Amino acid sequence: MIDATVASRNRVEVRGGKVRTPSSDWVEIGPDPIVIGRNQACALMIDDGKVSAVHVEMVATEQGVRLRDLGSRNGTFVGSVRVNDVYLLQATKLRIGDTELQFEPARPERITLSAAPQFGPLVAQSPTMRAIFDRLAKISPTDLTVLITGETGTGKELVAQALHLASARAKKPFVVVDCGSIPPTLAEATLFGHERGAFTGAVDKRLSPFVEADGGTIFLDELGELPVDVQPKLLRALAERRIKSVGGSNYREVDVRVIAATRRDLVRAVNTGAFRSDLYFRVAQVKIELPALRQRLEDLPVLVKRMLKDLGDESAYERVSNTTLERLARHDWPGNVRELRNAVAVAFALAGEGEEIDVAAHLGALTEAPAAGPSIGGSGASFGTLKGRQFQDAKRDVLTRFERDYFAALAEEAKGNVSEMARRAGMERAHVRAYLRRHGIGAKQDAQE
Repeated sequence: MIDATVASRNRVEVRGGKVRTPSSDWVEIGPDPIVIGRNQACALMIDDGKVSAVHVEMVATEQGVRLRDLGSRNGTFVGSVRVNDVYLLQATKLRIGDTELQFEPARPERITLSAAPQFGPLVAQSPTMRAIFDRLAKISPTDLTVLITGETGTGKELVAQALHLASARAKKPFVVVDCGSIPPTLAEATLFGHERGAFTGAVDKRLSPFVEADGGTIFLDELGELPVDVQPKLLRALAERRIKSVGGSNYREVDVRVIAATRRDLVRAVNTGAFRSDLYFRVAQVKIELPALRQRLEDLPVLVKRMLKDLGDESAYERVSNTTLERLARHDWPGNVRELRNAVAVAFALAGEGEEIDVAAHLGALTEAPAAGPSIGGSGASFGTLKGRQFQDAKRDVLTRFERDYFAALAEEAKGNVSEMARRAGMERAHVRAYLRRHGIGAKQDAQE
């Protein structure tokens, strides 16, 4: 077993204002996030018209209690300062709407985490991930709905699969529905199935993935992309455990466990009206937030070793040098674990027998290069300048020039709007800004966003 220090058993109490029955006027804050707002599903329900439905989130971490405003209409204040995302370390008076809250910290205490460095296919050494493994082990035998959040590439589907495999439903189907790829007009039919002739183009009957997953688990990936008009129908299906196909006349009972994932901040989406609050609380009975790879760099060695094992040669890890691991630790990991997996696969495939597996040499190309590619005399790398140089050094130069040209062209196409650049590149905005800064084109674009 290993230990970690977490300030748990903190509390926040309503001092000036009213809570809604049957809510208490205080709530304990631990490692599981709690939400404060007007919605009846909030851990602390505030009877204040100036408080948003989901106003603020609080959670105990090793750094203190994290307070995060959820895009509220009237803001969250510490004294006269409006705050968005802060860590509370001492007794603090807060204000949301016309309601005053008093935060009382607890003394940090040592909590014991599992010594097991893995949960199913998941491996880690970091305390953050081991704490997640502990939570996964506790909830896997249950039928609680789980919402997995995190940046693109952090392994949300792998976590869902691990939960399924550790449950009593492991021998039943695990069905994935990518909500982000469903055309809005076909969302209902895709989720719940349709009868033949139910609409133009419905030439055959289609079963619902809920029916296909009966007895097992359904994984709703990118749930935040689901159209608003379909969300009430999904809520009803989850609440009643039955569905009706488009064009059908009868309901069919289904026995499935629901696990969802999103890279979007759904609680903020509730306040903007892009996501229903009742569906959010129904899906997020348990919330698992996966950290970005750059926040758990100590996991790099065990991840690389596990990936090489999955490729069929665990002993290949002996050919990964400390220098390579150090270079991996200096990378910013915009693609997270998915980026690492791709780099490991390429490095393993290209390394000759007995040669070093230089994973770090295959980082950087995040999207496909332009079709024309680099050519002599063009804006790309001149192959004439690469003669006589070691392959890895030359390749790094080509990738660096590609990054610079790609993001310069992207900035021009998007007219300097970082949000639009991130959308087109399929990346987080923070990582786009990092590449812009790296290649000296960041200040202008940040200013124009």
